[in-house]
Amino acid sequence: MQEHSKQGRPVHWDLMLESGGVLQTYRLVLPPGELLHQRATAVKIFDHPLKFLTYEGSLSEDKGSVQIADGGTYRLLRADTNLSLLKLDGKILKGKFALARIEADRWEFYLLKSGRSGST
Repeated sequence: MQEHSKQGRPVHWDLMLESGGVLQTYRLVLPPGELLHQRATAVKIFDHPLKFLTYEGSLSEDKGSVQIADGGTYRLLRADTNLSLLKLDGKILKGKFALARIEADRWEFYLLKSGRSGST
């Protein structure tokens, strides 16, 4: 997950899931730690090239910067056109999560079950 700071815009986070040689990308307005406690709208944006999975630095035309906010692996447990169930194993996002379609490119991202010891 990357944190994007853009001039004149609120900070947002991109959840990137590698699939088919690209990064399927969802824009969220909550940081990783808050996603463990509350649901967030995730807007599906354009797929990114794989090189962006580890990119940190300036955005083109000096429009802001990007830094890695969380990293790890994931496993797709189930997927259809309206729901994806994911097992994330990140530094922060750890457990089973859902991406449920609200409409068109708007999804809801939420924790189903924590993967942390002593958590539910």
